[in-house]
Amino acid sequence: MSRRSLLRGLGGAGAVTLLAGCGVPSAYVEKGERAGPDLSGRDRSLDFANWPLYIDTDDEDTTRRPSLDAFRERTGISVRYTEEINDNDEFFGKISPALMNRQETGRDLIVVSDWMAARFVHLGWVQEMDRGAQPNVTRHLDPQLRRPAFDPGRLHSVPWQSGITGIAYNRRRLGRELRSTKDLWADDLRGKVTLLSGLDEAIGLLMQGNGVDVTRWTGDDFHALCEQVEGLVAERHIRRFTGNDYIKDLSTGDVLACQAYSGDVIQLQADNPDIEFVVPEEGGELWAESLLIPNLARHKANAEQLVDHYYQPEVAAELAAWVNYVCPVPAAQDVLADSGDEELAALAEDPLIFPDAAMRGRLAIGRDITSQERPDFAKRWNSIVGL
Repeated sequence: MSRRSLLRGLGGAGAVTLLAGCGVPSAYVEKGERAGPDLSGRDRSLDFANWPLYIDTDDEDTTRRPSLDAFRERTGISVRYTEEINDNDEFFGKISPALMNRQETGRDLIVVSDWMAARFVHLGWVQEMDRGAQPNVTRHLDPQLRRPAFDPGRLHSVPWQSGITGIAYNRRRLGRELRSTKDLWADDLRGKVTLLSGLDEAIGLLMQGNGVDVTRWTGDDFHALCEQVEGLVAERHIRRFTGNDYIKDLSTGDVLACQAYSGDVIQLQADNPDIEFVVPEEGGELWAESLLIPNLARHKANAEQLVDHYYQPEVAAELAAWVNYVCPVPAAQDVLADSGDEELAALAEDPLIFPDAAMRGRLAIGRDITSQERPDFAKRWNSIVGL
């Protein structure tokens, strides 16, 4: 099971999530209240919370993480690394009481999906990073990821990894190619298609299939999509809505085509070369999961150094070779290509890790769902998918 496949869309974070999603004013933290005493100078450590299976590990000792070890050896800063994030909303619910009450969370660096990062940024719950201390980020961050709508200029966030939502299918079992999102609705795929259950994960690709510009989609576009999906559910064309389950369904042949994440498919292909991933002709959605420094973090400067460490092309290449998602450091491609290792050189040529110009031209970053839109949109989407 890959890291991204653990993602669930709208989980049960309860009243705290609803409160923040509605943008309750008292939850907002003013800029002057976000920073606390930084102990980085005398305490050479930091706490880093991440998702499972989302960092390189040693082949012989899986408790060791070579890229973190290299950081400690170079800087003298030790990292307390925890794999505690299994769901965006669940993690939000875990740390939001502290942030809402102007208390520190015990974490200096976290990784969440950009749609959740938008929530943190809009609530004023994360700090701006000092780009003067991050020359590698400034120099090497992928230009296509530099200007998310939720964080202009990427002042508060830095992508950890990126990826593509597209279509995966079993070409041998299906007996033909799929090129378009509309191809999912062909008669011979009735009952053999799954879609992602999460609102933020699912709607971008489906809207693109309807010719919508996802950088500026409207409420009418959303409701038109919902009507379309409701009809497909009524016709039993869609087998079900999934989180990580689609990997198993696709592997066993229970489904022939599905919405999928690029990194998952690379890993599936290692065991089943019949599995294909396609960025549809109408476009695919480019997303990122980003590093954030929560308010009152006690080791902000140390955290900023760690972020910059992962933007060295050599370190980014090491991480990309392990996780197989879209690398946010394009310069890492040359590192892998020149490695002298046949397998690593092959990864450098994989457009699902380093998208070429043709693929990039079909990728778009969807606009965020606003706090005003989310309650109604989530209610309608969840009623369709059964959440």
